[in-house]
Amino acid sequence: MSRNLVRCLALVGLALVFAGCAKEPAKPEAPALTSETTPLIEREVLFGNPERAAVQLSPDGTKLAWLAPVNDVLNVWVAPVGDIAQARAVTQDKERGIRQYFWAETNNHIVYLQDKGGDENWRVYLSDVASAETKDLTPLDGVQAQIFKVNERFPEEILIGLNDRDPRLHDVYRVNLISGERKLIEKNTDGFAGYVFDEDYNVRLGAKPTADGGQELLRKDGDKWVAFQTVPPEDALTTNPVTFDAAGKTLYLIDSRGRDTAALVALDMATGESKVLGSNPKADVSDLMMHPTKMVPEAVGYTYERREWQVLDPAVQGDLDYLKTVAEGDSEVTGRTLDDKHWIVAYQSDSGPVRYYHYDRAAHKANYLFSNRPALESVPLAKMHPTVIQASDGLPMVAYYTLPVWTDNDGDGKPTAPLPTVLFVHGGPWARDEWGYNGAHQWLANRGYAVVSVNFRSSTGFGKKFVNAGDKQWGARMHDDLVDTVNWAVNGGIADKSKVAIMGGSYGGYATLVGLTHTPDLFACGVDIVGPSNLITLLESIPPYWEPLINVFTTRVGDHRTDEGRALLTERSPLTHVDQITKPLLIGQGANDPRVKQREADQIVAAMQAKNIPVTYVVYPDEGHGFARPENRLSFNAVAEAFLAEHLGGKVEAVGDDFTESSIQVAQGANLVKGVAESLPAQAAVADANSD
Repeated sequence: MSRNLVRCLALVGLALVFAGCAKEPAKPEAPALTSETTPLIEREVLFGNPERAAVQLSPDGTKLAWLAPVNDVLNVWVAPVGDIAQARAVTQDKERGIRQYFWAETNNHIVYLQDKGGDENWRVYLSDVASAETKDLTPLDGVQAQIFKVNERFPEEILIGLNDRDPRLHDVYRVNLISGERKLIEKNTDGFAGYVFDEDYNVRLGAKPTADGGQELLRKDGDKWVAFQTVPPEDALTTNPVTFDAAGKTLYLIDSRGRDTAALVALDMATGESKVLGSNPKADVSDLMMHPTKMVPEAVGYTYERREWQVLDPAVQGDLDYLKTVAEGDSEVTGRTLDDKHWIVAYQSDSGPVRYYHYDRAAHKANYLFSNRPALESVPLAKMHPTVIQASDGLPMVAYYTLPVWTDNDGDGKPTAPLPTVLFVHGGPWARDEWGYNGAHQWLANRGYAVVSVNFRSSTGFGKKFVNAGDKQWGARMHDDLVDTVNWAVNGGIADKSKVAIMGGSYGGYATLVGLTHTPDLFACGVDIVGPSNLITLLESIPPYWEPLINVFTTRVGDHRTDEGRALLTERSPLTHVDQITKPLLIGQGANDPRVKQREADQIVAAMQAKNIPVTYVVYPDEGHGFARPENRLSFNAVAEAFLAEHLGGKVEAVGDDFTESSIQVAQGANLVKGVAESLPAQAAVADANSD
């Protein structure tokens, strides 16, 4: 992975907004609030387009880029550093909005990725900063492009992966950004799921999944691949090669072999000697701070409850010590110039926007640039409380909860009385919840709900024993962890036992369906967003480029290719137990979802209809795995808000015009949620004509 790509991915993951201020605004002291005096935070403030987002310095430090709307669609804007008023849009996306982009090493071009309607068949586009002309570098229908490598040694070239020859496998191409010429440099005929390159664009390693769910690393030796290292199944989710140093002599890995939590390891390619550079007994390595050209690690981050940094190179110790004094929150260096004289530093807070600073290393001075979503500065945001919950079998689970501000004016994390509660379950499941600003938590807490998110077994970041404890436990021990979390919230005086909802996307959507089918008495209602209902059809319909990883899925979830595995998957599928649903259910689905196909939602809705079980089903014809267009996010959250208010009794903002620019279609049950049917545009209402 290249320095530039590491930088770009870290930045793209944050929706960061420019506020145009010369210094960080002081946050006024908030008076004690009551339910009546706490204003509703508009959904537009929380889920609409940011004003400016994903800020990036050009490699030479002369220009600043960010995402900002053009006619309500996010595009890339560029300005000279120090003269933001001269910013202008250099891309012209008119549909979904750009979410992934980075500077080319030319300093004069922007590279970005875009798909169609959420199908995840990414194309690579190049925009000229001077002329604002954009060209498609991968004009191939039904093909997915991946960015493999970007390096300043070859400013006009990048390495990309394309599955144009075989939809299951990505071949490696060297692409000239100026001419658009593509040259095949590595045909993937060996079933590799990924590659590692050195700084000279040489293919050095290939990662090949094994039949037992592990991984084999092979080394390129001339025209041949030779065995290099083996990663056993128990380490497959916690061990990965990262990058080579600038000389190509040292390989850096995140590695859990021979230990529980994943450490940063340096491997000498000539001698085979390895050395642990950084580790934490409670958490895996979660972040790396690499020198921009030497490609050596300078600091390593770990996240248990909160992120913490371990400095590896004394050269940055003074910088990081100073940056701790600049602002509150968890900090991260998200951008660096090639000469390493200028950094972009982000500060993440739980109850405020992300704040960005431009750090001049020579002057040892950080200047405030802007915050994301400046409207958040003037609304009553709640604190997020980290805690550790003991599962019923003793497994410690890091969790986070947020309370309505008027129930916790002293900030001690204890409400004045038990509250209606939303258990918000993360997706993946090989992902995790973290401390920091969370739009869903703030939205639901503002409506009067306690919100709880837990890192159940299978969540990543807590060592291999923790993640492996979830193997073949979908709908079993993994769900028990959610039940234990609800019981913790009830016993702790946080949750009203009779008013607990379960909600989530992807795996969180599956968990919602499990909650309503396996433990229907525990939950008052559920909101499923792009969640699978049948684990067999889920595994049978994965995208073709996931097929090399099929043994990872079958090892972790269950094997649909065997009778025993199909029996397990059938038992763990909510569709099998649909007759147990007795509580209200809202389902949201993207029609173009390549991961969890629309069939997953369609089949459980049909099964519920066959048994006369009511359900509200919302479909978006221009979305995939989740809702990327802000108009669609706003419309679905408007439905979800009204749905939760009806069954938990919280506050609700009227639908208003949140449906107007959305592609929302309510296939079933619009009349089951107050305010939805009458607010639907005519074309969306047609879909619901026969639903009630």
